[in-house]
Amino acid sequence: MTETMNFGLDLGMGALKLHGNQQSIQLISQVAVNNGPLVGRMLGLGSSRLPLRIALPSRSTFFVDSGAHDSGRPVENLSMDRFAGSPEMLALFYGAFTRLIQRSGDISQPVSITCGLPLDTLSGEEARTTVESIQRWMKADHIWKANDQENHLNVTEVRVTSQPAGALFDYVLDDEGKIVPERRSAYTQEVGIVSIGMNTTELLVVREKVPVQRFTGASTTGVRRLLELVNGQQLYSLGELDTLLRANKLDISQALPIWEREVTGEIEKRWGKAWRRFTAVILVGGGAILLKNSLPYFFNGKGILTDDPVQSIARGLWKLSLFQNHNRKN
Repeated sequence: MTETMNFGLDLGMGALKLHGNQQSIQLISQVAVNNGPLVGRMLGLGSSRLPLRIALPSRSTFFVDSGAHDSGRPVENLSMDRFAGSPEMLALFYGAFTRLIQRSGDISQPVSITCGLPLDTLSGEEARTTVESIQRWMKADHIWKANDQENHLNVTEVRVTSQPAGALFDYVLDDEGKIVPERRSAYTQEVGIVSIGMNTTELLVVREKVPVQRFTGASTTGVRRLLELVNGQQLYSLGELDTLLRANKLDISQALPIWEREVTGEIEKRWGKAWRRFTAVILVGGGAILLKNSLPYFFNGKGILTDDPVQSIARGLWKLSLFQNHNRKN
């Protein structure tokens, strides 16, 4: 029997993060419609790294990854309906696996994906529909072209959970999917998770492996809000600002304290002082890096910034898949 490859996939609004066995990919969530041939190199001018050109089975073509918005017409769909399998979502999904294939070679084995979604998509009456729609398009035999090179991926299993849950399992499990003994209390007692992504700040509290509903929720105070504060005159696309931020070329000195107060204000609104009773508060996401000099101290020593806040969710989802597979066998 052919062994299945397990991956954790964080469908973040700012970037797709993919993690497998000693494999880690981050693809910037920039998508642009291909409007035609790109301008060639000009004498006296430098050349930038070209984004990936993804051709879908429908023959629609998109640019994805860093630089996409400089190469075509930007598509900035940050609504939740993109997870149902919109063309731009497919382009990003194929782009992430293309980067993995370019690094590690073709994937011939069947693939199992544990996928992390924002909390809002897993709440309310539409939650089941959202999960089923993701499984419908993702669980398939995929064929696409990237820069005219054909690629193949056979996804045979798709499991869905929340993004903050991935952060919890990254903290409590090791790379074999086993509970780290000294962190067992975080799995069996009460722990908080703060995930600051592009679109949202998500709060999750887990007590004895069960979410505590009144402490769990999301707000639109993600990194996008910081970029909106910087982009008061609407001179840049969101993707352009994100690229500048990642390259440390964006002046956020005035906007950062304002945004920080908005984030901590949302935490206080949801948790009040209850976080003082938590075993730990795990901090993940690109926004957690931006607030690394203040947010851990907000929790008076209980805030834990993971060793890789950006990749933590995808890595935790991969560890969760190993943990579940182990339990199945036993």
